[in-house]
Amino acid sequence: MKIPNILAAIALPVLGFSTTVAAQAAPRIELDRQVTSTVTAFNGIHASNSKLAAQAAAVLVFPEVTKAGAGVAGEYGEGVLQVNGKTVDYYSIASGSIGLTLGVAKHSEVIMFMTREALDRFVASEGWSIGADAEVMVVESGGHEEYDSMVDKKPVLAFLFAEKGLIGDLSLVGTKISKLK
Repeated sequence: MKIPNILAAIALPVLGFSTTVAAQAAPRIELDRQVTSTVTAFNGIHASNSKLAAQAAAVLVFPEVTKAGAGVAGEYGEGVLQVNGKTVDYYSIASGSIGLTLGVAKHSEVIMFMTREALDRFVASEGWSIGADAEVMVVESGGHEEYDSMVDKKPVLAFLFAEKGLIGDLSLVGTKISKLK
């Protein structure tokens, strides 16, 4: 085997790998930018949001979750897990349902792990299901109203806000969150 053939045999897989990494990096850079904007918007909704996030062991931010359906509905979005404001991993959120759903809507989600135990259970899971794996308190509209005193005592808080579209269902039951590869 000649040297050029050996170099080609080595270079092609390396080139393919680096192209794949570059293709994944661009969307992640955009996702990180969207997360920053979402966190800023979330903190601006209510004076207590940034204080609550600072108390959390970690915050999971999904800038845009899209739900669409005509009888059968699906929901999907991608986001990041942040600890002390720094991204530590990337996640997807997905769910499906059958019913009287018609339309398309988008919203943002911020999920706060208020205890280290809740965060550890989430990170250790292969696919974390809201409703099955955790006691989650959903705080509607990003916390426009004053927080109930029970909010501080829940291990996981979920905020849904910035709703746009024509679907009124913003439940989290049956939603699965998985680490992106």
